[in-house]
Amino acid sequence: MSWVMPTTEMTFPLWGLAIFIIWTITVVALLLTVRIRHLSAGGSPKDFGTPNEESLLWRLFRAQSNLVENLPLYIGVVFLLTVRGVSGAAVDLLVVLYIGFRLVHSVIHIAGLNPTFRLLSLVIQLVCLVALTALAIF
Repeated sequence: MSWVMPTTEMTFPLWGLAIFIIWTITVVALLLTVRIRHLSAGGSPKDFGTPNEESLLWRLFRAQSNLVENLPLYIGVVFLLTVRGVSGAAVDLLVVLYIGFRLVHSVIHIAGLNPTFRLLSLVIQLVCLVALTALAIF
């Protein structure tokens, strides 16, 4: 059994992970700001979990939840790519597409734009994740 020391350089998948984490933290900070503003204006904590697509509070909550749900999948792909030492132009392009559409997905959600675009963004992300996983495994 041979052990391979991971590279210490920042690869595209690792940069993608850093961006994903920073974006998730940013959305959490926005959510906290809106929650604090809501409570300071006399709003109820019960409103935090009330589905209402018109409410920025609800849309931020859903965007944050979606980011947290998807982060482990991307971490797993980055792990596979890094441990296997898989890299190259195809990996870099797929990572850029995945992270780009992950950010677009959140912005669409937060802005309350047409959910069809959010679905299209999600499909593109899924295709990227499947392709990255296949590159890492095969």
